[in-house]
Amino acid sequence: MKLMSYVTSQGASYGLVEGERVYDLALRLGPSCPDLKSALANDALARIAGRLIAGDADFRVSDIVFLPLIPNPGRIFCVGLNYKAHREETNRADTPDPVLFMRGAQSQTGHERPLLCPIESDAFDFEGEIAAVIGTGGRRIDEARALTHVAGLSCYNDGSVRDWQARSTQWTAGKNFPATGAFGPWLVTPDELPLDRDISLVTRLNGKEVQRTTTDLMTFPLARLVAFISTFTTLEAGDVIVTGTPGGVGFKRTPPLFMKDGDVVEVEVDGIGTLRNPVIKERRAA
Repeated sequence: MKLMSYVTSQGASYGLVEGERVYDLALRLGPSCPDLKSALANDALARIAGRLIAGDADFRVSDIVFLPLIPNPGRIFCVGLNYKAHREETNRADTPDPVLFMRGAQSQTGHERPLLCPIESDAFDFEGEIAAVIGTGGRRIDEARALTHVAGLSCYNDGSVRDWQARSTQWTAGKNFPATGAFGPWLVTPDELPLDRDISLVTRLNGKEVQRTTTDLMTFPLARLVAFISTFTTLEAGDVIVTGTPGGVGFKRTPPLFMKDGDVVEVEVDGIGTLRNPVIKERRAA
C-alpha cells in the first residue's frame, strides 16, 4: 500500500494512493482514526482492503496539498554518520552505537512544499535519507523481530543549517528551523517494499546528482536502529526513524554547495518514488 497525509479545501486528512487516485481513509475508518498516526496506533491499516476501498476515489493526487507524511509524530529520531562515506568526509571516528539527534514536528514540510532557508543563514545543506515509520510500538525490541514493528518506508530530506549546527557539540539548533526537513511523498508498506531488501537512494540538486548510495552500506541497519532506540525509550506507533545520509553533502565540497532560493531538490528512493521540494529564502516580516 501507499499511504499519504494531505490537506484539501475540506481540511486535513490521509488516504490510500492507487496511481493518481486518493481514497480518503479518515472518512472510511471513522472518528477513532482521524490521521495516519492514529490509524497506525489502532492497527486500522489491517482493515484497509477492497471492502473499504469501494466506489470512486475521493481525490486525484493533483487535487491535494501534501503534508509531511506523519504531521504529528511523537518523536523523530535522526541517525547521524550512518554511512562510511559520510563519516569519512566529516573526519569522524567510528562509534560502537548509532549517533542520534531529534527533530521537532514543525521542522518538517511535505512533498512539493517549499524548504525554507532561514534568514539567519546561507549554509542550508541537503541530506537525502530514508525514513522508517513505526507501526507497532514496544520496548527492548529484539533485533531479530525489529522489522515487524515497522509500518513502512518513505523519503526524507534532513536539511541542515550548517553554521547553526556547528554552534555547539549538539546538532539541535541546525536541525530544527521551521520547514527545513521534507518528509514524503508517501509511506510504502512492506507488502510492496520488503524491509530487508537493499534499495538505492539518490539526491539531486537542480537535476544534478549529488548523492547516491544503497542501504546495504548503512553502518547500522534499520533492525539495529529499532532495537537500539527501543532500549532507552518505548517506541510508539507514528514515531519516525530517519536512517542517515550518505557522502556527498554540500558543506564538504570544494567550494561548498548549499541550497539557495530558487533551487529544486529531489530525494529518490527505489520502490518509493521521489520527494521533490523547491527552496525559498525566508523573508523578514515587514
